[in-house]
Amino acid sequence: MSQNPLPAAVPLDPEARAALDHFAARLSPAGLWWAAGYLAGLAQAGGAPAGAATATGATAAEAGVLVLTASQTGNARRLGEKLREALVAAGHIVKVVAAADVNAKQLVAARTLFAVASTQGEGEPPDEARGLWELLAGRKAPKFADTGFAVFGLGDSSYPLFCEAGKFLDERFATLGAQRLLDRIDADVEYADEADAWIAAAVAAVPAPAVRAVAPTAFSFVPAAVRDADKDHPREVGILAAQRIVARQADRAVVHYELEAGEGFAYEPGDSLGVWPLNPTAVVARVAAHLPGAALDAPVVRGKHERPLGEWLGEQLEITRLARPFLEAQAERSGAPELAAVLDKSPAGAARLQAFVATANVADVLERFPVQTGREWNAGELLAALRPLAPRLYSIASSRAAVGEEVHLTIASVDNGAASGHLWQRGTAASGNTVRAYLERNTHFRLPADASQDVIMIGPGTGVAPFRAFVQERGETGATGRNWLFFGARHFDTEFLYQLEWQQALKDGRLNRLDLAFSRDQAQKIYVQDRLREQAADLWSWLQGGASLYVCGDATRMAPDVHTALRDTAQQQGGLDAEAAEAWLAELAATKRYLRDVY
Repeated sequence: MSQNPLPAAVPLDPEARAALDHFAARLSPAGLWWAAGYLAGLAQAGGAPAGAATATGATAAEAGVLVLTASQTGNARRLGEKLREALVAAGHIVKVVAAADVNAKQLVAARTLFAVASTQGEGEPPDEARGLWELLAGRKAPKFADTGFAVFGLGDSSYPLFCEAGKFLDERFATLGAQRLLDRIDADVEYADEADAWIAAAVAAVPAPAVRAVAPTAFSFVPAAVRDADKDHPREVGILAAQRIVARQADRAVVHYELEAGEGFAYEPGDSLGVWPLNPTAVVARVAAHLPGAALDAPVVRGKHERPLGEWLGEQLEITRLARPFLEAQAERSGAPELAAVLDKSPAGAARLQAFVATANVADVLERFPVQTGREWNAGELLAALRPLAPRLYSIASSRAAVGEEVHLTIASVDNGAASGHLWQRGTAASGNTVRAYLERNTHFRLPADASQDVIMIGPGTGVAPFRAFVQERGETGATGRNWLFFGARHFDTEFLYQLEWQQALKDGRLNRLDLAFSRDQAQKIYVQDRLREQAADLWSWLQGGASLYVCGDATRMAPDVHTALRDTAQQQGGLDAEAAEAWLAELAATKRYLRDVY
């Protein structure tokens, strides 16, 4: 006989019981354990004291402090949560809100506003913040009266417009009447110490609350095996399969990976998997060769830590990716005019730098631009000039409803790439084929809650990965909305990723339309944005009928070109002028019907 998880004499009214069941059904095992501890903490405290329920989830009116996060890869979100924890510990009522979800009323209602914003590409805000940027820059921007604010910007000094998103928020909040509590922080890639100092200063800058919010004690009895794996707590996961899915003669290898995904990886379509890589041993040896007399097993101090040189170069620091601080130091030591020209901060120099870093690594630079006599690196100096190794994020290409306890990835191999090389090496090894991985949630790239809503997906190249997950999920859950996919690559014969799967999906009705663009199979190059223009009438009809539109892939050229094609469609099919067409796209984004996951 089956047993109801709740006893018959439940001290809940039917409405509360139904709400609890509905809430529990949405949680992963890790979420259920956390919720159990949280509720037990409330019970221990004698119920929810005044302010307890709002300590981490206050309404706009209740929030004495609002923490705004604009995040692309999760770093700004994590820092915002860390700030929230410190503020709640000090007795403040705090609400954390993502840039995609905030509105003008929430902004002006807060007595204190902290913002953590990352910068992408050429000084652009994270994709989730596009609507907020338009609001703050437009005629409907809110006016602040009694709000104090501070901004922490995250960026990469390798780019000319360093921390531009943070600078924009800092300037706009001040212009709109808010009072600056702390000087803006423009943090580079290695920002942990700056963040800790800023959090302490932020807590000190907020007036002590008249009535302290009491945060309930949540029991920490979540078994380690079921906690969600995260950036700071990755798990070793096995690689079950590694299969090349392009022809041998393709311009670059693309590999389909299948990894274990047990407890701690309760992902949803749209989420990403973070992989902590190891640097290629060949590149490690080439870099070490430029440190005269230094052995890989010799201990070296960098910052607060001492490790063997080989561990620093192999596991801790970036040597397959270039950053401006190292390039500037090498240019000075080598005196090479060519390297100095790459670092010129003019628009032309920025383009040269972008092209250069895409094709070279640290070993390449050390070999091509040798240092002058007497300017040789020692191990400590070189390590200080390098950036910490960062995990690589990959859009998940599967639905758990379809593949069970697995997670699939679609990854283009990169020559001497840290993650792609590491994955391929481990995935094809006879033993020891595990990698450190974690789940990075992307709550702003989700399928529509209404399963009858149509979906349009634009994903050339490996950007198609999340849409494989979308189609699987919609098929498994019986979604009645139509699915339309735009896919592009260079050649039909060699690079049509998941061709057989898409053809089968068309046959069985899980995919209703498939438009393809293979740019190099004819004299005139054809891209997905060209197919959008060709199908403008139907595209406009679907969108006017309520379809949601998703874009995944290259942020530099593809995503802007697709945006332009969508704007042109609105002008051509809807009779809008350019300004009205942009406003229409902004409205689609604000209502979460135009979502992008670009990189």
